[in-house]
Amino acid sequence: MNYLSVENISKSYGERVLFDNISFGINKDQKIAFIAKNGTGKSTILNIITNRDQADSGQIVKRKELSISFLSQDDIFDETLTIEETIFASDNQTLKIIQQYEKALENPEDSDAYQKAFDLMDQYNAWDFETQYKQILFKLKLEQLDKKVSLLSGGQKKRLALATILISKPDLLILDEPTNHLDLEMIEWLEAYFKKENITLFMVTHDRFFLERVCNEIIELENGQLYNYKGNYSYYLEKKEARVAAANTEIGKAKNLFKKELDWMRRQPKARTTKSKSRIDDFYQIKEKAHSRRKDHIMELEINMSRLGNKVVEFHNVYKAFGDKKILDKYNYSFIKGERIGIIGKNGTGKSTFLNMLTGTEKPDAGKVITGDTVKFGYYTQKGINIKPGQKVIEVIREYGDYIPLSKGRKISASQLLERFLFDKKKQYDQVEKLSGGERKRLYLCTVLIQNPNFLILDEPTNDLDIVTLSVLENFLLDYPGCLLVVSHDRYFMDKVVDHLFIFRGEGIIEDFPGNYSDFRSYEDSASPVAKNVAKKEKISWKKETKVQLSFNEQKEYNRLEKDIQKIEKEKTALENSFATKEYTPEEIQEVTKKIKQLGDAMDEKEMRWFELSAKLEN
Repeated sequence: MNYLSVENISKSYGERVLFDNISFGINKDQKIAFIAKNGTGKSTILNIITNRDQADSGQIVKRKELSISFLSQDDIFDETLTIEETIFASDNQTLKIIQQYEKALENPEDSDAYQKAFDLMDQYNAWDFETQYKQILFKLKLEQLDKKVSLLSGGQKKRLALATILISKPDLLILDEPTNHLDLEMIEWLEAYFKKENITLFMVTHDRFFLERVCNEIIELENGQLYNYKGNYSYYLEKKEARVAAANTEIGKAKNLFKKELDWMRRQPKARTTKSKSRIDDFYQIKEKAHSRRKDHIMELEINMSRLGNKVVEFHNVYKAFGDKKILDKYNYSFIKGERIGIIGKNGTGKSTFLNMLTGTEKPDAGKVITGDTVKFGYYTQKGINIKPGQKVIEVIREYGDYIPLSKGRKISASQLLERFLFDKKKQYDQVEKLSGGERKRLYLCTVLIQNPNFLILDEPTNDLDIVTLSVLENFLLDYPGCLLVVSHDRYFMDKVVDHLFIFRGEGIIEDFPGNYSDFRSYEDSASPVAKNVAKKEKISWKKETKVQLSFNEQKEYNRLEKDIQKIEKEKTALENSFATKEYTPEEIQEVTKKIKQLGDAMDEKEMRWFELSAKLEN
């Protein structure tokens, strides 16, 4: 059953074309994710569908009496109402049914009206409405039902907006980044809720676990074209890769044919026959295809960080509290070079305070935080970038420098760095006020990296970034040689870039888990309650009860070895393949051969150590 059809819509702002002549449909029970780069009109399309904006051309055709609820990025509430009053002030079908039933009770002589109202209460399960809305509010940590909206934080208001539309149970639910401002526990609850509920979804989200586990279709807008994938995120990745490979093959064939036809064109006399004119027309079509190229804007982040000494940052018996609320309690930890740590924990457990103490902007109540002389922090916070009126994109980045050093003695200008972050030459001279939320975050990330830090701290870096940018950032972080500390609710991102976790439990308890987020969830789901309680009381590193027999440092080494082996193998293969593509001098051949042997020896050594640790795991 078709709920809604988007027919040939277009939208431009002056000379800037967001999208042109695009069409798609939303059917009952579909759970669709809409994917596109930041600044290409994702939120605009949602606003057009929900009548918050108008297309320049085309139309939206909706099924009669279709109920739609929309979670936007900027929901506005009546600040004078309480949380519970906000729920009852919403346009909720169940509330109307309850009001109709209460009215029927006031007129018992009208038996037909009473029976109709009674049947509707049964049909919509309205008898349990109070229980239902309170359960959802409590799951979203909105337990103080009498709290005024004016006293809520930005994150709490976003959760209230989410609660309101979930409680309304519309035919079609449209969501713009639903996992922003939710902690991991809430995200996983929402994920499970959408999986079990028979609800039709159309959403924009960068949360790839969410895409994997909730969505059954993905629509991608790329270079003005729409592509449909009838499956989850894994299916999308597989099919997109095949599509891109096929397109590249076609372009390769066109280039070969173009060379052949170009030679023919050059050999032709000025007088053309009808047959040759037809071939000339074909030639220009081939030329257009041969010169086409995919605009992936792949960033090659090769920033050469400054040297990091042996002493990085050390916490010695650090205590921190706000009133009765303990954040750290005699906490000890020494960071080492190359560590890649993820931080998870419920909101309010002290994650941001920990980062502020690490960077020296907040002092401990007791104990010491000692920072090495060579440490240079790069701190990406949730506050984002400060915008000056009329400031252009290129001017923002130049405040931090005109260039940065790259590997092998090369340099890159501020403009070139912006291009690598998907800001083309024209966009660099746009005013920052014109950028989308995701584009501003991308620019802010650029200002942090251009400072060439050797200890990078990222506090919720994935919020508002598109999947293309996330993939590029992940690839950069995998090659980043300095210390990395990440606070994120993006489970896919955490799995890819960190080696171990700091788990903030509250009450001053921070547990160190040797693995990524999926490892942690697997442990949490399988470990016995007794083992967890012991670990919590003794503040020890988490371990699997049955298989893991490694020390904490061995576990970190084991995780790192797998990545090191893959990296060495990739480098060795590239050098071996270079013999077929490059013309080396005898001296260069000797040097490359020597390098290949060194890489092979290093890989053998690391593989041997990996087998040793694997054997311990299996005992």
